Amino acid sequence: MRSEDLISSFGEIARSKDMDRDTLQIIVEDVFRAMLRKRYGSDEAFEIIFNPKQGDIQILHIQEVVGDWEVEDPVTEIKESEAKKIDDGFAVGDEVAGGLDVSEFGRRAVMTARQTFRQRIRDIEKEQVYQEYTELIGDIVVGEIYQVRRHETLLMHEDTELVLPRDEQIPGDHYRKGNMLRTVVKEVRRDAGSDPQVVVSRTSPVFMERLFEVEVPEVHDGIVEIKKVARIPGDRAKVAVESHDEKVDPVGACVGVKGVRINAVVRELSDENIDVMQWSDDPQELIARALSPAEPTNVSLNQDEDPPRARVEVPADEVSQAIGKRGVNIKLASQLTGYEIDVYREIPADEEDIDIEQFGDELTEETIGKLKRIGCDTGKAVLELSADALARRADLDRDTAKQVLEIIETEFEKGPGIIESIRQGRFTVESVQTAEAADTDGTTPSEASTESSASSAGATESADSKGPGDADEEPPEAGAPAPDADGEETVVDGSAPNEPEQADGDSEATEEGGDEEVEEQDEIPQSPSEEQQEAESTPEEPEVRS
Repeated sequence: MRSEDLISSFGEIARSKDMDRDTLQIIVEDVFRAMLRKRYGSDEAFEIIFNPKQGDIQILHIQEVVGDWEVEDPVTEIKESEAKKIDDGFAVGDEVAGGLDVSEFGRRAVMTARQTFRQRIRDIEKEQVYQEYTELIGDIVVGEIYQVRRHETLLMHEDTELVLPRDEQIPGDHYRKGNMLRTVVKEVRRDAGSDPQVVVSRTSPVFMERLFEVEVPEVHDGIVEIKKVARIPGDRAKVAVESHDEKVDPVGACVGVKGVRINAVVRELSDENIDVMQWSDDPQELIARALSPAEPTNVSLNQDEDPPRARVEVPADEVSQAIGKRGVNIKLASQLTGYEIDVYREIPADEEDIDIEQFGDELTEETIGKLKRIGCDTGKAVLELSADALARRADLDRDTAKQVLEIIETEFEKGPGIIESIRQGRFTVESVQTAEAADTDGTTPSEASTESSASSAGATESADSKGPGDADEEPPEAGAPAPDADGEETVVDGSAPNEPEQADGDSEATEEGGDEEVEEQDEIPQSPSEEQQEAESTPEEPEVRS
């Protein structure tokens, strides 16, 4: 094959790939040098002159003239006798340049050169694609859907394949072949020996930023800056914006008249709800704005933890708004501010409640952590939810949610114990005994009253159960009735006994001096069972005769 025909075929391939002349020249030289290295082992002694306009190529073999018996490398050196055949003027040390015809390489070498040429073009194309789309990372591209697969969707953009993975698609989106789709270039992957893979995305926060740049001129011109975007694709998003011009309202510029501008972004994102808020350099104010529509009453920060945490108190009726459905609102606020946010219900000063951590003996740390994450930091906050709502929001199974409610309800029905009441300041403990009295008998007031009640109750029980013949009966005092030999009582000094005694199952009452009234004794309160027992054991009072 002539060199002109080979170069012509190279030119056709280059034109089909829209390759410039300089690139073509570099490729052709590389192809022929590869042929030379394969045939001669080295290409240092050769020069390639390529004329792309005329499609002509010339290969020169440059050799140094040496003595006839001094040739060591026939590729780079030539005998003096052979050099003189070309020109009698050559002498030892001169350089001889001889032409080399392509046909000398053979048909197989020419075919190899053509394949090498194609491969080099493909390598250059890969490098160009990689460089081009690396510069487009973060920019919007519009591609045509040409294949929908189970785990990915393929788009075509300027003869380059774009890959839209499943996890980079907005949930609920449906794609059809031939439709045009806007995406943002996320990354360009490059593996050894394979084509570069351009990965695009529709769930990236950068995609939303670029859409605002397209729809809002103030954002495109830099008057309004998008500070940060937090997204849960297909559900909700929060955008913090700041204006560099005092005359321009950043939120109003992004929303537009009657929401025209932001509605265009919402439609592109499959009706994703977007909250636009003004940025603040004060973390507390930024957190309060990020939890909108809830209005926090207090925000305290803890910068010592990693990541930093924020404790936010909101009114009781706004806890669900601050957390949001399935925790969406608080998740977005955390992403936007960079703080782990804990929402707590504001407890009025006159309201009695129990901190959820006080149930640590009955609830696991994991359960308490889940309850605190949804804002249920007190017992009453948990009781405001049903078992189904608690299980859904706190990610608990229904049986565990019911058990949690039962434990907290039982605690509120039982009420706080005496120790907890004293600790809360509801009761005070004061001594009713003087220091001298306490030192004298060696008992505290509570112990003294307890012993007194116990001795009185014991005396009453003994009087009801003991008979006159009991061995442990105490001796009678002066003026008291003394038992005789038959076990009957005798009245001394004409005084009547205070109360009748039992003797052999019978009791009699003797009186002197006519009708005299029996003195009543102070009675100790008795339980109904003791009163009934005493009534059965005490006989009716006998009739008094003169």
